[in-house]
Amino acid sequence: MQVQVNTSNGIENKETLDRWADEFLNESLARFKQEITRIEVQLSDANSGRKGAADRRCMLEARLHGHDPLAVNHHGETQDEAFRGATQKLVKLLEHTLGKLDRHQHRDRETIRKDTPVI
Repeated sequence: MQVQVNTSNGIENKETLDRWADEFLNESLARFKQEITRIEVQLSDANSGRKGAADRRCMLEARLHGHDPLAVNHHGETQDEAFRGATQKLVKLLEHTLGKLDRHQHRDRETIRKDTPVI
């Protein structure tokens, strides 16, 4: 699973952030690694340097094999809070979406139950 990190002005330590985001996302999303081809991370400062509540924003977009991408947003007071919050939202969205796909695929499979004649 490839992780691509994009940042806006005001976000520092790009190389360290890239390594940390790659490790954190690969660990957090390990059970989905067969379905995900790439994760795009967009970190920005919503208030452009002014201090305020929830001024950091993290958007995560997961690219899935053969399906539309899934995206989530989270705002936080710190970059770490925004990133971790977005990751939690993405995990829940992946669980829901991929679980739904599994249920639909199971319906197409042949059943082991056989109708028995009623006597």
